[in-house]
Amino acid sequence: MGTPTGDSGRAGALVGKGWAQGVALVMIFGFLVMGILAYRTYTASMPMPDKVVTETGRQLFTGDDITRGQELFQARGLMQYGSVLGHGAYLGPDYTAEYLRLATENVAGQFQAQGVPDPHNEVVAEFRTNRYNADTGTLVFTDKQARAFADIQRHYAEYFGEDSTKYGLLPRMITDPGEIRDLTAFFAWTAWASAADRPGHTYSYTNNWPSEPRVDNGPTGSVVVWSMLSLIALLGGIGIMFTVYGRWSQNIGWHGTEMTKLEFRQPGDVPLTRSQRAAIWIFAVVAVLFLAQTLLGGAVEHYRADLSAFYGIDLAKILPYNLARTWHLQLSLFWTAAAFLAGGIFLVPFITRREPGKQSVLVYGLLGALAVVVFGSLAFEALSIFGVIKPGTALSQQWEFLDLPRLFQVLLIVGLFLWIFIIWRGMRAKLATTSKMNLPWLFFFTGLAIPSFYAVSLLAGSDTHFSVADFWRFWMVHLWVEDFLELFTTAMVAYIFVQLGVVRERVALLVILLDIILYSAGGVIGTMHHLYFSGTPVEHMALGAFFSAAEVIPLTFLTVEA
Repeated sequence: MGTPTGDSGRAGALVGKGWAQGVALVMIFGFLVMGILAYRTYTASMPMPDKVVTETGRQLFTGDDITRGQELFQARGLMQYGSVLGHGAYLGPDYTAEYLRLATENVAGQFQAQGVPDPHNEVVAEFRTNRYNADTGTLVFTDKQARAFADIQRHYAEYFGEDSTKYGLLPRMITDPGEIRDLTAFFAWTAWASAADRPGHTYSYTNNWPSEPRVDNGPTGSVVVWSMLSLIALLGGIGIMFTVYGRWSQNIGWHGTEMTKLEFRQPGDVPLTRSQRAAIWIFAVVAVLFLAQTLLGGAVEHYRADLSAFYGIDLAKILPYNLARTWHLQLSLFWTAAAFLAGGIFLVPFITRREPGKQSVLVYGLLGALAVVVFGSLAFEALSIFGVIKPGTALSQQWEFLDLPRLFQVLLIVGLFLWIFIIWRGMRAKLATTSKMNLPWLFFFTGLAIPSFYAVSLLAGSDTHFSVADFWRFWMVHLWVEDFLELFTTAMVAYIFVQLGVVRERVALLVILLDIILYSAGGVIGTMHHLYFSGTPVEHMALGAFFSAAEVIPLTFLTVEA
C-alpha cells in the first residue's frame, strides 16, 4: 500500500492528527508545570543573605563571599571529590553534612563548658531558629555559631592544606586564607539552610536533609506522604496500563498480519557517500574516548581501594581523584554525544538516497570542532583543578556534569547546532516532499531537541544560586540525557528497521510517538526528583516523587509489548 499524497504534492500523514495532539498536550502540560516550578525555584528557594553577622553586628562574611566559595568549590573540582547538599561525588565528605556536624559538636562543647550537662535542646534551638531577615538581607549567627565558624575555618585550612596526597587530592591544594574563608562560608550557608526552619513550617529549607539527630533533622510528613503516593501512582498506573493494553492493544494498529519481505545486502555492496566516510572518523574518536574513559574508571575505582598509592605510584600528584573523576564523567558524555552525531550523519544518506555537495566538508569541520571541545575542555579542567585558572571565569571548571568550562560549553552548543544544520541540509529535499507528521520530520525534530535542550544548561552559571543552578543543571542531565537523547535513539533505530524492511514506517511512527507520550508524561516533571533536598520548595519534592515513579510505567508497557 503506497503512501497517500496530498494536493500540495507532499506525501500525506501516515498517522492521525490525534497522535500529534496527544504529544502536544503532554508537552504543554509538562512544560507548563516546569515553568511554574522554575518560578518557584527563583522565588522560594533557600535565601542567599547579603551578609552574615554576629549578634553584636560584627560581619562574618557576605553573599559575595559565599558565591566566591561556590566558584572555588567548582573550579578546584571539589564537586567531583565530595558533595554539597547531597550533590557531587562521594569519595570525600558531603560538606553540608560535615559542616553541620562540626558546628553542632562545637556549639554543644561551648554549652557544656558553661555547665549545661545535656545541651541537646539548646543546640536544636541554636540551629533551627531562623534568624534571617528578608527585608534587610541579613542573616544572624549566634556568638556560639560564629565561634564555630572560626574554628571550622581552621579545620578546612588544615584539611585542604595537607602536604600529602593521603586524601586523594593535590598536596597543599588550597592554602590561601581568603579562599579558605570563602569556601567555609559556602559550606556554612548550605548547612544553615539544612537546619533552619523554613518560615511558616517546622522543617528546614532542604526538607530536613541531611538526617542529623543533633538538630532533630528527620523525615518530614511530606516525605512520607509523597513517598507513599508515588508508590500508589506506580502500582495504580501499571494496573491502568494493563487494563488499557488488554482492552485496546489489538486496535493500535502495529500488529500487522501481512508478511514482510526482507532483503539484505552485504556491507561491501553498499556504497558510502563522502559524508558517511567522514563520519567514520567520528566513530573512531568515539572508540578512543570510550577506551580513555574505561582506563580512567579503573584509576577512579582504585582510589576507593587505596588512596595512598597506585601500585607504588603516588598518582594523586599528577592525576588526583577529582581530576580523574572529572575526566571520566566528561568522557562518558562526550563519546555518547559524539556517537549520536556520527549516527545521525551516517543515516541521512540512506534516508534521502542523495547527498548535497560539500556535505563532507561540514562533517570534517564538525570533527575538528569536536576535537577542540573535547581536548580543550579536558586540558582546562586540569588547569583549573591545579589552580592555574582563576575560579569563576570562562575557562574554569563548573558544576558536576557541566564540568567543561563555559567557553567550551558554548563551543559545544555551536557544534551541536552545526550538526543539526548538517542533518537538515542532507534531508531538506526529503522534508519538502512529506508531511510533518511522517518519519523524516520526526527524525529531524528529535535531533533538533538535542542542541536546543543542551543550550538550557547555560542558565546554570558558576555564580548562579545553588538551587537555581541545580534546577537548570538537572534539566540538562535529566531531560537532555534521559529523555531527548533516548528519543533520538528511538528515531534512529526505528529508521534503521524501516530501511531494513523489518518494520513498516507507520509502525515505526506509532512507536516513536507513543514513546514520546509515555516517557514525557512522567519524565518532564519527574526531573524534579533530583531536587528533593536542594533548597527548593516542597512542591518540587512532591511532584518529582509522583511523576518520577510514573516513569517506570512505560518500561513495563514496553516489556509487555515485547
